Amino acid sequence: MGEDMPPKPTMIDPRNGFCSETKTFHSMRPTVSLPPPTQPLSLIHYTLSLLYHSSTPTTTPFLIHSSTGFHLTYSDFLHQTKSLSLSLLNSLPSLSNQNHVAFIIAPPSLQIPVIYFSLLSLGVTLSPANPLASQSEITHMIGLCKPVIAFTTSSIAHKLPSFPLGTILIDSLDFQTMMMMNPTTENNHQPNPEIKVEQSDSAAILYSSGTTGRVKGVELTHRNFIALIAGFYYIRRETDDDNAPHPVSLFTLPLFHVFGFFMLIRAVALGETLVLMDRFDFEGMLRAVEKYKVTYMPVSPPLVVALAKSELVAKYDLSSLQLLGCGGAPLGKEVSERFRDRFPRVEIVQGYGLTETGGGATRMLDLDESRRYGSVGRLAENIEAKIVDPATGEALPPGQQGELWLRGPTIMKGYVGDDEATAATLDSEGWLKTGDLCYFDSEGCLYIVDRLKELIKYKAYQVPPAELEHLLQSNPEIADAAVIPYPDEEAGQIPMAFVVRKPGSNVTEAQIMDFIARQATLVRFNLQVAPYKKIRRVGFVNAIPKSPAGKILRRELINHALSAASSKL
Repeated sequence: MGEDMPPKPTMIDPRNGFCSETKTFHSMRPTVSLPPPTQPLSLIHYTLSLLYHSSTPTTTPFLIHSSTGFHLTYSDFLHQTKSLSLSLLNSLPSLSNQNHVAFIIAPPSLQIPVIYFSLLSLGVTLSPANPLASQSEITHMIGLCKPVIAFTTSSIAHKLPSFPLGTILIDSLDFQTMMMMNPTTENNHQPNPEIKVEQSDSAAILYSSGTTGRVKGVELTHRNFIALIAGFYYIRRETDDDNAPHPVSLFTLPLFHVFGFFMLIRAVALGETLVLMDRFDFEGMLRAVEKYKVTYMPVSPPLVVALAKSELVAKYDLSSLQLLGCGGAPLGKEVSERFRDRFPRVEIVQGYGLTETGGGATRMLDLDESRRYGSVGRLAENIEAKIVDPATGEALPPGQQGELWLRGPTIMKGYVGDDEATAATLDSEGWLKTGDLCYFDSEGCLYIVDRLKELIKYKAYQVPPAELEHLLQSNPEIADAAVIPYPDEEAGQIPMAFVVRKPGSNVTEAQIMDFIARQATLVRFNLQVAPYKKIRRVGFVNAIPKSPAGKILRRELINHALSAASSKL
């Protein structure tokens, strides 16, 4: 699965990449050549080769701790990575055997990137997990990935069972020593050249968000990430301005999530500086942007909403910000416009991807694309797509909605320990069925309507919650909102909104339902807000539960709504 691209057919519409013969959409980006698939090459060797070709001095800070200011230069980082690798090989020589998995569960720290790069260079498969995961979730993930070793902190270690090669505490003196030994090899910056890693070897087992069921372990190869990073490197924005500031990214993303994982690797390939937060705090983020002159932030939509609406923003100098990369969920037109009114010099580019695609599938490259509100950009380099009618299985042309299927070199191997789910998601030709209801417009830009599984079935109609959420978020009285299906005897399901009022607002259920009913047109999808799409029930909450990537956890809200209803019986 996840093979490289076949040659493009000749019958492709240059306006949108659609081939009328095969009913397939092709990337409109330049083709990026990849290393031969049979060449032994780890993701780390490849990433560092790109770093060495950049003009980034090794004295440049790579990692900065946002609250303490403690930092590692690229030279420090490479030294610690090499030291840890040699320490692990000396104390655990069997660790470099094929197919070994390391379970990593720890709060964000400057040590995590060192662990990632060290283990990947040894050919060990990473399996990073959310440190806030419950005991049952941890047990489930360990059962899927079957690790031989764990890296954690003393506060979390009690949640873990014993492993064949033990558990390493990254907040211990022993671990600090492992990162500080003096490598004796001649080239301190080349990671473990004696260890042969094939591109087809597994690099990481990352966990799907589990918004509609138990999390699944997504198996991604070195080749998957090499293809992803190659695209970011070779189709990157370049500036001719010698006085342009060095790129500084602030990471509000968890490094265990696919978005944070590949953005970390990308930062090294491009020689950027990363500011890491050990726990997210909105004002702490604003403080860090001001202090470290942050130029770029990868963010989720709720953070864009907060930046557009919060009064705290005015207290800080955010003039260094140039670009936000938004992913995880669709960003509505109203929120984008409100953000642009407040930050006219900050560009927002959106992208779309899944854990199953290594985090990448579409993105925006230029100002023209970023102005296409509601779109998540065009197909990434080397990626093909189909829009498939869920009822008939027929592939559809531009302008028609269906399930998005993707194929290309970044597509996962499969789900570990779940052949049934793998077979249901990946077909025999390598197409990944995303489960997302989407369409391409006449210029090849992709629009996400909603998750197929999350469509609300109102009588004979389907209602995408995301449409109503974007409308609700455009209301100045509303800080955040989510829409769920609520059981109804007559209609089957009705749209119910959970709303977080803005501070000082007393907006009522009736006012919210009337606000939606009065909307004549939903510009983002160019659809009428028909009567069946009205909000018919409202609940008020202090916060909308979300995954680390910003996806709404609708199951939690559905359970909350049903338990509240049953308590009134």
